[in-house]
Amino acid sequence: MDSEFIKEIENKMKAALANLEKRFATVRAGRANPSSLDGVVVDYYGSMTPLKSLATISVPEATQLLIKPFDRSCLNAIEKAIIAANLGYNPSNDGETIRIVIPALTEERRKELVKQVKALAEDEKVVIRNIRRDANEKIEAMELPEDEEKGMMKDVQDLVNEYNKEIDNILKTKEQELMTV
Repeated sequence: MDSEFIKEIENKMKAALANLEKRFATVRAGRANPSSLDGVVVDYYGSMTPLKSLATISVPEATQLLIKPFDRSCLNAIEKAIIAANLGYNPSNDGETIRIVIPALTEERRKELVKQVKALAEDEKVVIRNIRRDANEKIEAMELPEDEEKGMMKDVQDLVNEYNKEIDNILKTKEQELMTV
């Protein structure tokens, strides 16, 4: 029971870590990255549709994204959605594709992005703490002997410490990536 319970808690924490890495991938670092457009949704014939469902997104150069829609009639809607997403991109529409030249990040924008990733990391730490709280409540509900209960709670706390350290390492790496010119 103990090891199964701890494995379940650890799997939830791994999922939180994977979510953080996925969210960090959408924060750009001066290089063209198609995942930076993952959050863009386009008003396509009255329904909000993810951009990646409407077009192929490629990286022809290190600082450029090329968006080729499956249906050319939605070019203007895609362009409006990219501008509305407020990613700092200025799309140019040539009638068949949309090109986005990724501007070099200013020092001010880099600092904004660092604040953004710190907030994302803190959100995941909150998720980890919530997992710990739920686990401790379940442990208390099991009505185990006191020493067993404390041992399981210590195991859960050790996992929390381990995953918080991992979040800090990922954050430090992303900060360095963002601040590197």
